[in-house]
Amino acid sequence: MEQQQRRTVRRRIFAITAGGAALGLGVAATLAAWTDTEWVFGGDGSGGPGIGTSTFAIEQNTDAPGYDAGSWVDEPDNPGGEMVFEATSLLGTELAPGDSVYAAVALRTKSTSIAGDVQLEAAVPATGITTNDTGGLLFAALDVRVATSATTFDCDATAFSGDPGSPTVIANGDLASTGGSATQSLSAAAGSVQYYCFEVTLPASINSDPDPASYMGRTVAPAWEFVATS
Repeated sequence: MEQQQRRTVRRRIFAITAGGAALGLGVAATLAAWTDTEWVFGGDGSGGPGIGTSTFAIEQNTDAPGYDAGSWVDEPDNPGGEMVFEATSLLGTELAPGDSVYAAVALRTKSTSIAGDVQLEAAVPATGITTNDTGGLLFAALDVRVATSATTFDCDATAFSGDPGSPTVIANGDLASTGGSATQSLSAAAGSVQYYCFEVTLPASINSDPDPASYMGRTVAPAWEFVATS
């Protein structure tokens, strides 16, 4: 009898203990359900997106010498904007051996752009412009010089004088293979302008060619690319 009473007491203690454990698990589960979260996002101070990429883009103006403020345009593809050499719209129609013609362009960054540099590439034939230069004879014979400055200057022979304070000559050689020898820096947000003068010459040495008359009546339309990087 006594042994049976002990077993009964043990069962009751075990039952109470088990019940207490079950009660403890129930309390823990209730506490764990009390949660909270906070979120934040990168904004611009007015509820819009606050992180993005910058913009780098340049534009050109071929309206020398005044460079009218309303004439800045974006011409990213060949043939690009039209530089008028002398009084002709197509280079080569009035050149004789030893003659040179001149045309100008100005570059700057756009108002929304970051700063960057530009590099002049060698000339290539302009896309979509009809010319008369079978075999590329005239294109290969022409010479080019390019002078540049961060301030305006007259685009003529004086630009290539080499005098103190004159523009820097960055190209001097064969038209088909001569690009710029240095890069030029452009400030952000149209903060600076770089001016360029192109001189194209039909060399006087053409007269010593076995058939100088073969150059007569030809026309070409060279196109130059400015490669811009930021």
